[in-house]
Amino acid sequence: MRNSLDHGIEMPEERLAAGKPETGTINLSASHKGGNIVIEIRDDGQGLNRDKIEEKAIEKEIIDEDHNLSDQQIYELIFAAGFSTADVVSDVSGRGVGMDVVRKNINELGGSIEIESDPGKGSAIIIRLPLTLAILDGQTITVADETYIVPLVSIIESIQVKADQINRVAGKGETFKLRDEFLPILRLHELFGIENPNASSLEEGLLVVVEGDGRHCGLFVDDLLGQQQVVIKSLEANYQRVDGISGATILGDGSVALILDIPGLLRLAAETGADSSAAKQTA
Repeated sequence: MRNSLDHGIEMPEERLAAGKPETGTINLSASHKGGNIVIEIRDDGQGLNRDKIEEKAIEKEIIDEDHNLSDQQIYELIFAAGFSTADVVSDVSGRGVGMDVVRKNINELGGSIEIESDPGKGSAIIIRLPLTLAILDGQTITVADETYIVPLVSIIESIQVKADQINRVAGKGETFKLRDEFLPILRLHELFGIENPNASSLEEGLLVVVEGDGRHCGLFVDDLLGQQQVVIKSLEANYQRVDGISGATILGDGSVALILDIPGLLRLAAETGADSSAAKQTA
């Protein structure tokens, strides 16, 4: 809210000159989507100033001058510790605290925070928090010797595909046809850099059809082990933040299983592809 007030909403004369209503608007909303509570703060201001964020980040030596970051990666820099683009320190902003603490606390709860910005039209901060912060119902899956937990609320169904259901698109990976809809296939062993999976062809393994952020895909896994309630342990508090993983749990035999963050996994696959070194740190 502070960022929308101090950095987003323009002064009345600037808004009028840009063809906007003189009074700015900030919308705060909360909704239930999948297994998450989604909180959104949206404003109709000027959006994030990419050049100013970049300039401050270089000045504070957070990034190098010869960086090759995308607009979205530049926007994410506002979550860096001590980062602020405010020119004057006030009660509203400029102290360089807040956004990094917000992200840390949200991650510890098993949630996520994202930024959307449209220059000249506005920006949004989107916070996703799990409905239950301690226990979740999960489906245990295996990939080679690794065990993972998929939240049941994200699972639509599990199927074994046939060869005639699979389509391979050059440069865009694999898809399969499910009731007149073509869904992308995400091979977990490729995304997480796991060698020697028990099922290498799609006909040998299983596809777990999942939903995240309104998108569907099929997770290719070796096998399903069963459903169980698991206690969520924060991965960031005990190790570090890992994209596509919302936490970990200790199974009955004493082994550790990572809990998949389905929306994060879909974003990771879309942004970096299956060979992402960032994802391989979970292997």
